[in-house]
Amino acid sequence: MSTTLMSLLVYSLLLCHHAAATSATVAATPTRRITALYVFGDSTVDPGNNNYLPSSLFRANHEPYGSNFPGRVPTGRFTDGRLATDYIADSLHLSKFIPAYLDPAHSNRDLLTGVSFASAGSGLDDLTIKITRALDLTGQVRYFEEAVNRVVGLVGKEKANRTVENALFLISVGTNDMAVNYFDLPTRALQFSPSEYSDFLIARLRDIIQWLYKLGGRRFAVVGLPPIGCLPIQVTVGSILNDTHWLQRSCVDHQNEVSQVYNGRLQAALNELQSQYSHARFVYTDIYSPLDDMISHPSSYGFERTLEGCCGTGIVEGSSLCNALTPMCPNASTYVFWDSIHPTQAAYHVIANSIEANVIPKLLS
Repeated sequence: MSTTLMSLLVYSLLLCHHAAATSATVAATPTRRITALYVFGDSTVDPGNNNYLPSSLFRANHEPYGSNFPGRVPTGRFTDGRLATDYIADSLHLSKFIPAYLDPAHSNRDLLTGVSFASAGSGLDDLTIKITRALDLTGQVRYFEEAVNRVVGLVGKEKANRTVENALFLISVGTNDMAVNYFDLPTRALQFSPSEYSDFLIARLRDIIQWLYKLGGRRFAVVGLPPIGCLPIQVTVGSILNDTHWLQRSCVDHQNEVSQVYNGRLQAALNELQSQYSHARFVYTDIYSPLDDMISHPSSYGFERTLEGCCGTGIVEGSSLCNALTPMCPNASTYVFWDSIHPTQAAYHVIANSIEANVIPKLLS
């Protein structure tokens, strides 16, 4: 065989090897990015839907909410600035802020990159909705169905299906059920053990997830409960009820233990869904650990105050009780909590970073 022919043969083999290696690399790399962020849940992810619900008892469309939002605008977010979902949407290069679906200012084009259907006060238990008058998860999913039809009209069925299939569905709910119906008004505590009530709630959550799956969703980030016993309002109630340490502010350990029970049951339910729908992704989203660490090691994050909010005394104020006449702390970024229930923008940023590092990669695998 001539030297020239041998060289050509070797060169051809090298090209084939390179092509095969390149093909293997491409096959191992996710080719479809997250196309949109659709959000469901309660006040932790409501960017202002409750502003447009006449029946709602909870709104944050007034000062001092939004004091650190661009333009210092009270949008309806229950914090001083951005929510974790705003930071996540920005990091995914979808939008700077997730709009509220019920806000008439949002456009059809917003539906292509994501909106929030969440409602402050929402929950999985019908009893919660009767108390808070929020939009329940069923109503939120129905609005999502409406949104998908609008997207189909905008870009056609094929592109709409691709957008939904590759979207991130983030669900954050359950805290109101536990805090209101199990701890503060112990209606459900008389009926259920912590594990039984967790199963009751998660069965309803599972129905919602499967409904969204039937509507085309394939990437689900499902948020667990926070350390409920460390929410300033729960610390306040706990300190009053604690006869031996009256008015001593500390986390209510029992409530945190129940949160952990729920989170364990939620992880098990998501694992079952994953085994049932192997071509979808169902990822447990831990907010308990980031918040617990911020409260336990505040200086590591630049925080100084952990068990009271920036608004007013920080021990009872929230929604209408946190208003333009309420005294404010000088610097919200040094507080874990904004009011007696909700984290500050600074704390939400930490939570968003945790989700971006620990959840998003699993959704893309």
